[in-house]
Amino acid sequence: MPALRFGIDLGGTKIEIIALDVAGAELYRNRIATPQGDYRGTLNAITELVFTAEQKLAARGSVGIGTPGAVSRASGRLKNSNSVCLNGQPLVQDLEALLARPIRISNDANCFALSEATDGAAAGADVVFGVIVGTGTGAGIVVRGHVLEGPNAIAGEWGHNPLPWPQEHERPGAACYCGQHGCIETFLSGPGITRDHEQATGVRSDAQEIVLRAAHGDAACEATLQRYEDRMARALAHVINILDPHVIVLGGGLGNIARLYENVPRLWGQYVFSDQVDTRLAAPKFGAASGVRGAAWLWNDRM
Repeated sequence: MPALRFGIDLGGTKIEIIALDVAGAELYRNRIATPQGDYRGTLNAITELVFTAEQKLAARGSVGIGTPGAVSRASGRLKNSNSVCLNGQPLVQDLEALLARPIRISNDANCFALSEATDGAAAGADVVFGVIVGTGTGAGIVVRGHVLEGPNAIAGEWGHNPLPWPQEHERPGAACYCGQHGCIETFLSGPGITRDHEQATGVRSDAQEIVLRAAHGDAACEATLQRYEDRMARALAHVINILDPHVIVLGGGLGNIARLYENVPRLWGQYVFSDQVDTRLAAPKFGAASGVRGAAWLWNDRM
């Protein structure tokens, strides 16, 4: 296996590359804007990033890619990507031809979970559930260093299940882009907390503003955060009841809300089917860098 592991975070607005050595030390990092709506341009941009990195480091490396969406088991082409020009395209095959090597690709939430399970906040844990809560919600599952994808390539799609134990005022819930109502994503995403606060108060505020105002004694913002924490506790209790992970790592923009790490575990015990909950809720060690690091670790020795 090459001594270098290149990870690429293929996002809707930027493409980032990182180079790690086998011990996880960062050797190189670069990012460029994503060519908007241009599939061929995206292929060329990724290829150029890899070749430039190899030239600067004077070494060849393995390549892993994290991106929203997944490779269809039916067609081998990308599906469910928010960069719609990639959907239906043979991304893996085209990049393997351009880079003259095999590549590995996985959902960005899977990469986040793998990063934190490999050498992050959940290093050494057998079963890790990695959650991204931001514009949307996503999650990945890592078992003994291996990303669990499943036969439908949707393992960890936690956000598109209904919010557990809904209260009357939470039914039927907001419409979700997946076609259902009341998905976890519609409650726990950034737009979800903004909508909930506006419905309760008539004031439109983003999560950062709500947290700041609650810390300064705003009762309405405090109530919004308490609703959010209870919903997060219910949603993660379902995961604990089914998967029973050792560690849940909470990433994304809303993962920066420090009070969640104390309040959510305090609440989830009433929903978990056990007399004791030993699952640990942890903040990510690598923060926003976890996705690109996890893409590099798709080639880790335990895979």
